Amino acid sequence: MFENLQSRLGGVFDKLRGRGALSEADVDSALAEVRTALIDADVSLPVVKDFIDKVRPRAIGENVIRSVSPGQQVIKIVHDVLVETLGSDNAALNLGSPPAPILMVGLQGSGKTTTSAKLGLLLQTKEKKRVLMASLDVNRPAAMEQLRVLGEQAGIATLPIVAGQDPVAIAKRALASAKVGGYDVLILDTAGRQSIDEQLMTEVAAIKAATNPHETLLVADSLTGQDAVNIAKNFNDRVALSGIILTRVDGDGRGGAALSMRAVTGAPIKFLGAGEKLDALEAFHPARVAARILDMGDVVSLVEKASETLDKEEAEKLAAKMKKGSFDMNDLKSQLNQMKKLGGMKGVLGMLPGVGKIKGQLEAAGLDDRILTRQEAIISSMTRQERVDPDVINGSRRKRIAAGSGVDVSEVNKLLKMHRQMADMMKKVGKGGRMPQMPGMGGGLPGGLPPGIFPGRR
Repeated sequence: MFENLQSRLGGVFDKLRGRGALSEADVDSALAEVRTALIDADVSLPVVKDFIDKVRPRAIGENVIRSVSPGQQVIKIVHDVLVETLGSDNAALNLGSPPAPILMVGLQGSGKTTTSAKLGLLLQTKEKKRVLMASLDVNRPAAMEQLRVLGEQAGIATLPIVAGQDPVAIAKRALASAKVGGYDVLILDTAGRQSIDEQLMTEVAAIKAATNPHETLLVADSLTGQDAVNIAKNFNDRVALSGIILTRVDGDGRGGAALSMRAVTGAPIKFLGAGEKLDALEAFHPARVAARILDMGDVVSLVEKASETLDKEEAEKLAAKMKKGSFDMNDLKSQLNQMKKLGGMKGVLGMLPGVGKIKGQLEAAGLDDRILTRQEAIISSMTRQERVDPDVINGSRRKRIAAGSGVDVSEVNKLLKMHRQMADMMKKVGKGGRMPQMPGMGGGLPGGLPPGIFPGRR
């Protein structure tokens, strides 16, 4: 979502880094470019003005002028103001006493129903809460059935559908059922419209008055850009939002909505939806997002995601093999699977510092998640013996494996070479040696990368 903004700001700050001293004119010139970048990213004009007004006096102060690295100081100031604009800390949900009603509001097409299921799954798995979901959308065909199906997929209870009830009556029945059933959280998925109208706002206000929710969360599509800010303001004026969930942040949006919404509504962004899968919902951390925008990376989130998604038992097995100095094709396939769980190459790269500067090189090298899929197909085309002992794979076997996986023989050769390099490294580590920088395995990237991050890269 922030790629365009990251690229534009990166160019501005590269000029600052190359200077030993900064004059007031230098700072003003850089901030003019920052202003243009923010406007191009769909940040609202009042927010842009306020942002620049906060940065400028700090950036031309004596501490910056006399700094050993004034360019870096200005970048830090911009980072700090970004964090302030996004909202200093992660805003947790206020669940209070059970059953805590959470009112989900937003326009039709914003992903409200899917996000309701995502939030329910997150609360049920990470917070260990018993969750009940209820659809109050009596207008959209199959809306209630959609939530029921999502509930089955996620293992979350949903309120039985009773035909003919109005939204307020359904909300009251859901609240009563949640109390009787001993649920901790009740997620109320309201109806949306193509655009904001009085009927929609009256309905949402009536539901809120009847249920007194602990949280009123706006689900907004980040791809709607400036319109998303206007939508947020309208909902906030009528039903007082307690938080915002931005969906489709993995798309090609300009990122301005995230910067504007907090400032315009005062309601914090609490979650980001990045993908269609039900587990693709992450807590919004302003400092981490600011770091991503400025191409500083987000290693903390990457480590957290790894600890949540990677298989501990598999990791322990691999560690035991490393001690013995053995690493076969089955282990490599396991590594590729774990990479996909982390969000694939794009997901991992987006959280590493400095990658924005070499994005063009990565695209030119053809590095994308299709590589992982092809390499899994290659390994799957091998016999059991070939996976355990790749040394037996001769020329004729390589042709058979290539034909079976639908790739060229050169792709098979690349994978075998990569495996050999990784196996050699595992032997070295198993004998107590240092982990070397692997040739073709992240060489030249910021800080280097762990094995398996760039399979197949030459």
